[in-house]
Amino acid sequence: MTLVIGPKCKVKLHFALKLAETGEVVDSTFERTPALLIIGDGNLPAPFEATLLGLQAGDRRVTQIAPKDGFGQHNPSNVQSISRDQFDASVALSEGLVVSFQDAAKTELPGVVVGFDETTVQVDFNHPLAGRDLEFEVEILDVMPAEVH
Repeated sequence: MTLVIGPKCKVKLHFALKLAETGEVVDSTFERTPALLIIGDGNLPAPFEATLLGLQAGDRRVTQIAPKDGFGQHNPSNVQSISRDQFDASVALSEGLVVSFQDAAKTELPGVVVGFDETTVQVDFNHPLAGRDLEFEVEILDVMPAEVH
């Protein structure tokens, strides 16, 4: 009996995540070890999981993922101006530099430097894929029942 992907299935798959407008590959397992996930465990965003439901071993699918279903819309209020003196003087600032801060709960909060001058640094705390249309390609290698704990 061939299993189809549904809740609590363990799925072995290859995937590629690409920018829809350019085809640029953001992440892919096609040249690496396949990914293993359990549907519903929260490791894959629900809209991505939904594209897998009903597939079985041997199936391939390419799905377009809109920003609202991927990493959200780009939020201009997540771009913050931070005083330059908050950065260690030994850090060579450059646009695209990933920096990390801690929020009030001591959770690591990465951001990307998008601009700076002598007194301030503009840091974008949006997810790098926020606001981007994505293409999600999958090849299902195996579908198994998840172990019950």
